[in-house]
Amino acid sequence: MPVTGGTAPQRLIVAITGATGAIYGVRLLQVLRDVPTVETHLLISPAGVMNLQHELEIGRADVEAMADVVHNVRDIGATIASGSFRAHAMVVAPCSMRTLAAVAHGLSDNLITRAADVTLKERRRLVLMVRETPLNLAHLRNMTAVTEMGGIVFPPVPGFYQKPRSIAELVDHTVGRVLDLVDLPDIGQTLAPSWPGLNGIYGKAGESGN
Repeated sequence: MPVTGGTAPQRLIVAITGATGAIYGVRLLQVLRDVPTVETHLLISPAGVMNLQHELEIGRADVEAMADVVHNVRDIGATIASGSFRAHAMVVAPCSMRTLAAVAHGLSDNLITRAADVTLKERRRLVLMVRETPLNLAHLRNMTAVTEMGGIVFPPVPGFYQKPRSIAELVDHTVGRVLDLVDLPDIGQTLAPSWPGLNGIYGKAGESGN
């Protein structure tokens, strides 16, 4: 959605790859769809399209309609392939181990990995919602490499301390935390409010020793 009043929007690149958990990328787009201060740029890998169909029973066009700008993963000459394009941050949700490996080793072989490489080289925030279990040594080393380059490895591990009542609430909590990480806390806090501490929940009754 374009911003009025001459204020440039914060551009957020969202990529959906072939790991399980397509709901995270879709929910992120849903939340940002009506936020006029954020401009979303969407990329979906071929395997990501398959997962959207399998896990959520929706097609590429349905998801692309949620974004402000859509890019083809093969269009290596797109705007987001250049550091001169002022993107605020990038989130890969979910991030396959293949995409993680390509980012870790600087293999800009498609627009997703090129945009991630640009995000890192420009010292902007890159969040990879990596999804795999169990993890082998290659996975762990690739996560270390990305972390050392300044990226954030964010496995979508559910938090149960908020006492979620549904899968949707689990997803929203994770998406809210991601929005916090890309400096959109006003939006993130609506999905994942700050932890008040046990004293904030139970009062002094919670102070019963170690």
